[in-house]
Amino acid sequence: MEEAGWLRPVMPRTGQPYSVMMGNLGELGWISDRAGYRYAPVHPATGQPWPAMPPALLEIWRDLANCAAPPECCLVNLYRGNARMGLHQDRDEREMRAPVLSLSLGDRALFRVGGLERRDPTRSFTLSSGDVVRMGGGARLMFHGIDRIIPASSTLIPGGGRLNLTLRRVTPYPG
Repeated sequence: MEEAGWLRPVMPRTGQPYSVMMGNLGELGWISDRAGYRYAPVHPATGQPWPAMPPALLEIWRDLANCAAPPECCLVNLYRGNARMGLHQDRDEREMRAPVLSLSLGDRALFRVGGLERRDPTRSFTLSSGDVVRMGGGARLMFHGIDRIIPASSTLIPGGGRLNLTLRRVTPYPG
């Protein structure tokens, strides 16, 4: 990720910075700034294409996604310290038949998941390094987020923290 450059995205309406750092791998990268949420083929600061998605991630997608088309984006979130991610839906993709596949690496995290409406009840559980969450079918648009990470629960990430790699298909595919 260092070659691509990390981003500190901001919320579209408020300009408030996210507590996580973000980067992308693949043909398209997900970005958030004052102009809104969207996918872009290049890094917004450097104008360079995102680095290619590693073959190991494509293999995980093939094994677990149950999707006829490959992912086009791997959003990489780096959680350190008090970083968190509020409840949200992954709905910026034009292809909703494909699942969202999320891989956790490093420190454990408290993951919260709810229903299809923001006000639906939620429940939380711990994600450990190596855990994969697949949100597809009726669960594709469930609200979810990270309440907190559990610092120093892993030594995998240099400097500590948690990486979340979220694989997504963005554009429609035949079938």
